[in-house]
Amino acid sequence: MDKCRLPLGVEFFDTIRKEQYYYIDKTGLISDLEKRMGKVNLFTRPRRFGKTLNMSMLQCFYELGTDSSLFDGLRIAQDKDLCEQCLGQFPLIFLTLKDVEGLGYCNAEANLSRLMQLEALRHEELKTSDKLLPEELTAYTALCNGLQGEALADSLRLLTQLLARHYEREVVVLIDEYDVPLAKAYHAGYYKEMTALLRTFWGKALKTNSYLYRAVLTGCLRVSKESIFTGLNNFIINTIVDEGAEEYFGFTPDEVDGLMHYYAIEKHASVMKEWYDGYRFGKAEIYCPWDVINYANKLRFNNAAAPEAFWVNTSGNELVQHFVHKADKNTKNELEQLLDGECIEKSLRLDLTYDELDRSIDNLWSVLFTTGYLTTSGGAVNGMYKLKLPNREVREVFLHKIKEWFDNELVRKSSVTNELNQALASGDAVSVEKKLNLIMSRMISIMDTKAKEAQKENFYHGLLLGLLRSEPEWLVLSNAESGDGFSDILVETEEPDTGIVIEVKYAAAFGELDGACKKALEQIRERRYDERLRNEGRTHIYAYAIAFHKKRCRVAVELL
Repeated sequence: MDKCRLPLGVEFFDTIRKEQYYYIDKTGLISDLEKRMGKVNLFTRPRRFGKTLNMSMLQCFYELGTDSSLFDGLRIAQDKDLCEQCLGQFPLIFLTLKDVEGLGYCNAEANLSRLMQLEALRHEELKTSDKLLPEELTAYTALCNGLQGEALADSLRLLTQLLARHYEREVVVLIDEYDVPLAKAYHAGYYKEMTALLRTFWGKALKTNSYLYRAVLTGCLRVSKESIFTGLNNFIINTIVDEGAEEYFGFTPDEVDGLMHYYAIEKHASVMKEWYDGYRFGKAEIYCPWDVINYANKLRFNNAAAPEAFWVNTSGNELVQHFVHKADKNTKNELEQLLDGECIEKSLRLDLTYDELDRSIDNLWSVLFTTGYLTTSGGAVNGMYKLKLPNREVREVFLHKIKEWFDNELVRKSSVTNELNQALASGDAVSVEKKLNLIMSRMISIMDTKAKEAQKENFYHGLLLGLLRSEPEWLVLSNAESGDGFSDILVETEEPDTGIVIEVKYAAAFGELDGACKKALEQIRERRYDERLRNEGRTHIYAYAIAFHKKRCRVAVELL
């Protein structure tokens, strides 16, 4: 029997159900909305955790004229009374704000106007309604033609009024990616204008609106209620630290196990967990669904497929880059702890305004947490959260951005690398050691302390190559065959008689650095690593032994 297709990039609930894609039942969210939650509900989760699909599910459930068979066999169908009361019973407004942006406020306002215009046109039955007053028909026509200013700010409330009057029923409002216009406005410099517009837009539609049955909003960040939701007392916010609704966004371990069993890929469960598990929402352990679906799909057709950074590659990860660039010395030390698999303790703010993000590094910690780059190992204790990197995928993006930052730092501080290279070319071991220790003290270590010794040596080997290759007139060779083996690094300097041989060692403890240097020099001599340079006519050859331990090094040199 053929297996169901996996819904790669499919965000429409009706498509998934009609075309028989694999679906993990999240319809329990509907029961919770009806029985435990508020009139207006905001769910904040990281991107790619199923928010849009859930909103499509809600639309298919509530909206008049829906195909009720879409829910056959699902959890919600067992609640006959609720389905009778709500399934296909409400006029509905569905807005996705991901495209409400622009280089300036006027562009963004025009995009919001266009969005409201399209949603009004979707309800073309209002055009000929005999339930609407003449002035309401005129208002609908204006809405279909596009509104601006104060009229636009009142447009969402207006559309609920028109629909409620026509159908003589309260209206369901669904708003996906509610925070995108604010994020775009902040980065483009019109944040105050957009905040003012949305404060009225939300306020009129969601506060004391007698035409509203229920509203659901989703986004990545919990924007401060005071900034755009002032006065909303019927407002329930569910974030990644709150209990309730944990299992509706992302996949639980049982759901992932069921998916892997269905596709007979259970033997990859440990890799799936290492790369894509590790999130904690409320009290629940959660996998990133985007990653699980993409990796499972690859395994279906290639049982040896390697895991990839699917989630992080759907974004430029500018937030991580910005954080790494902004990090001070204490923050760098904390980042190193995270990369080593440890936890750090932080007091977090979960209700920021966008213009507060850059005011302190602590606010950036909070944003990294709410957007999925960090997770918690438990609930808050005395207001402090224990934070960690959720999985290997996220760790990889931090390593990548740190490497980019370090390479840029080398370019920006070219005088330091120039002085280091001059010291190497003159046989000044004392200065080489001093400069290397200074460079490493300023950097964020990306060495995995849990790696094998050879892998640690590779890290320092790469570090030296980056520094040496900043000298444009030098030929720098890595792992080049010379004498009776392969030298770590050979350098042909601009001076035709001078060459450099470097052997890199890792010391397990600080007290072992001198011994490691001695061993490296013996290896250079015994294996005649200088032979290749001598064959090039170089007669003045420095043999460097450089031993590393964490952020410290020892340097020894001999003239061969």
